[in-house]
Amino acid sequence: MRKNTVKVDIKNAKMVAHRGVSGLERENTNAAFVAAGQRSYYGIETDVYRTADGHIVCIHDGNLERVAGVNLRMGDATLEQIQAVSMFDHDGKKRSDLIVPTLDEYIRICAHYRKIGVLELKDAFTEEEICKIVDIIKEEGYLENIIFISFNWDNLILLKKNYPDQPAQFLTGEITDELIAKLVENKLDIDAHFSYLTEDNIKKMHDAGITINCWTVDNPEDAERLDKWGVDQITSNILE
Repeated sequence: MRKNTVKVDIKNAKMVAHRGVSGLERENTNAAFVAAGQRSYYGIETDVYRTADGHIVCIHDGNLERVAGVNLRMGDATLEQIQAVSMFDHDGKKRSDLIVPTLDEYIRICAHYRKIGVLELKDAFTEEEICKIVDIIKEEGYLENIIFISFNWDNLILLKKNYPDQPAQFLTGEITDELIAKLVENKLDIDAHFSYLTEDNIKKMHDAGITINCWTVDNPEDAERLDKWGVDQITSNILE
């Protein structure tokens, strides 16, 4: 297991820690978020789901099986049940502090270290739930420092309906002219898989006023090439 991040020569792009510094700490835990906060990252990314009792928690899969060896779905369990389960450290052993964080804990860590929160809406949320998520962030006084991302187009449309000025990026692979037009029409930015980005389509999107984030870049050569091409943000598990 690595002891530290891999430093890269990035001139302009802003680095985002994927699920916290997940190359060093168990992904989407407060330990991973703090590890990112204590380093030079611009942003800290996480994923959110709803629990059975209506809480919003930070986890990628929506199930604890991969990270904790327990088949427990967020939508079927209460927050108390979820947080009773410790996750595996990278050495495969359980660590008592590695539990699923709540959204407000994540926001407070971002605020403490003055980092941008990059918040992926994983579930297909209702309009009411999206407004609840925003309200949680507002209670922490941190909404102006949050970028929403999602593979679910409807999540972003509902967000924009209620908060038209909130930065939001559509997660995608392939980039087409039709997609670029839809992004412009709906005032959305993009978070693309890095392998689909080219110098030409980056220029095309920038000319259209679209901010470009990319995931998940763990090879220094890829990061430095994307930075040279002009991407705005680079999301990585380990590069800093």
